[in-house]
Amino acid sequence: MNAITPVAQMQDARGRMAGTVGLVPTMGYLHEGHLSLVRRARADCDNVIVSIFVNPTQFGPNEDFERYPRDEARDLALLENACADAVFIPSVDEMYQPGFDDWIEVRGPLTERLEGATAPATSGASPPSSPVSSASSARIAPTSARRTPSSSASSAAWSRSRAYQSTSCPCP
Repeated sequence: MNAITPVAQMQDARGRMAGTVGLVPTMGYLHEGHLSLVRRARADCDNVIVSIFVNPTQFGPNEDFERYPRDEARDLALLENACADAVFIPSVDEMYQPGFDDWIEVRGPLTERLEGATAPATSGASPPSSPVSSASSARIAPTSARRTPSSSASSAAWSRSRAYQSTSCPCP
């Protein structure tokens, strides 16, 4: 199993994988729910990539990003046992480079139901050292063009990928 940090190295590794890929995005501090998704991806796909990224933009103003539980060594051991092929562990600086300011603002009834009704608004949330503002209190999610590989060979490889994610994950 490979642990990979730079985006470019992950793109290269993905380009070398033959067949289908199951992607299991996580914020780390893995539990049985995460591991069941890895096992499902392993059963469905030729290759399995797990991402571990504690995204600071997913934390509201009164939530403590620094205190979010992390145990990378434990997570890597669990993923090795679950037969993941690669683990993508980018840094905040790698994901949000200087000048990053692309955002999607979601408004409407969807943001007023389920988790949107109770989760604190992240309006104005921004990656470190990247001023971003918003005039509304709608929940905001970051996007990044860097997630889309630039070469056509790499793009073709990513088109054979699937994502596995639970929307009711009991994460801490």
